[in-house]
Amino acid sequence: MTKVKSPDSPIKVLVVEDSPVARELLVHILGCDTKIHVAGTASNGDEALEAVERLEPDVITMDIYMPGMDGFEATRRIMETHPTPIVIVTGNKIAKEISMAMHAMEAGALAVVQKPSGIGHPDYEAEAAEFVQTVKLISEVKMVRRWGHLRQKTMFQPKVSVKFNKPDNIKLAAIGVSTGGPPVLQTILSSLPKNLRYPVLIVQHMMAGFIEGFVEWLNQTSSLPVHVARHGEHPLPGHVYVAPDGFQMNVEIGGRISLKKDIPEYSLCPSVSFLFRSVAEVFGNKAVGILLTGMGKDGAKELKLMREKGAITIAQDKESSVIHGMPGEAINLDAAMYVLPPEKIAAVLAGLGNNFTE
Repeated sequence: MTKVKSPDSPIKVLVVEDSPVARELLVHILGCDTKIHVAGTASNGDEALEAVERLEPDVITMDIYMPGMDGFEATRRIMETHPTPIVIVTGNKIAKEISMAMHAMEAGALAVVQKPSGIGHPDYEAEAAEFVQTVKLISEVKMVRRWGHLRQKTMFQPKVSVKFNKPDNIKLAAIGVSTGGPPVLQTILSSLPKNLRYPVLIVQHMMAGFIEGFVEWLNQTSSLPVHVARHGEHPLPGHVYVAPDGFQMNVEIGGRISLKKDIPEYSLCPSVSFLFRSVAEVFGNKAVGILLTGMGKDGAKELKLMREKGAITIAQDKESSVIHGMPGEAINLDAAMYVLPPEKIAAVLAGLGNNFTE
C-alpha cells in the first residue's frame, strides 16, 4: 500500500505527544517550515490511530511514553493498518526508553530523533533543524503494510544466488549504516552463525546517548555477542563491535581497534569513511565492506577504496533501503561489487570462510 502525493503539496504531519508543552513546541518548529503542514495532533496512541485514519498524514512524529496506548503499540498498530512513515521523538536516554524506541523501529518506525530543547537553549537550533530534516527525508519513504506476527519468520527467507571469487581467509567485515539501519542490522546479525570465523565492526549513525541501549537491543536477537567497541581491544572472531558515541573508530596494523576523538567526517563522528579507509589499508583483500541504508554519502568513496584494495564490497539495494543515499552513492561510484537486500547480505557473510554455495 502506497500513497501518491503531489510534489508541490506540503508534507502533512501528525504530531503525537502527551505533553502539551512539548506538543506545542513540535508544532511550532514544524510550522516554521513552509514545506510542512501540521495536519493534526494526538495526545496518546488511541487518538493517534483515529487521527491517522481521518487525516492520512504523510509522516507521524511519535512520543514513546503516553497514557493509555504507548508509542510502541501505536506504531505497531499503525504499520499493520495504515502504513505511514513514523519518526520516534524521545526526550530521555534512559535504558527503558531506548529499548522501547528500538522496539518501535522493529515494529516499523524509521528513525529516532532527540526531542528539541526549548527555545533559547544553546542546542535548540541544531536539534530543531535535525528534527525538520528527518521529517522531510522520511516523508519520501514508500511504506508497505507490515504483519508483525509474520515478520521474523517469513520476511527474510529467499535463496541466495551470488557468485564471487572468495578470498582464502576473510579477517574482518566492516558495516556502515544510518537512517533505517537498526532493523536491517538486526536482520543480518540474527542470521549469522555462532561460529562465524571473523569479527564484524559497525558504524551506525545514531542519536547521542543511544548506542549502549542499541547494542543491548541487538544482543537480544543476535546469535553473536555484540559489544560497544573499546580502544585497544583486539576484535575476536564471531563477535560484533559497534563504534561508541563521539569517537572515530578505525583498525590499526595488527588488527586492534582504535578510538579517537578526531574531527568529524561528513559532519559525523563516528563516520563510516574513517572505519572503511583503515580497513582498506590494514586488511586489503582479506576484508568485506558493506554499506547499508542511510542519508548522505558517508563511506561511499571509501567503499570504492576497499574494492580497489581487493575487498568484497556490497551495497544494500534500493528496494529494501529506507533511504538509499549512502548505498546509492556507492553504486554510482562503482564501489559495490554486489547490490543485495539484507537477507542475501547475511547469507554472503555466513558463507564467507565456509563452503559457500548458491
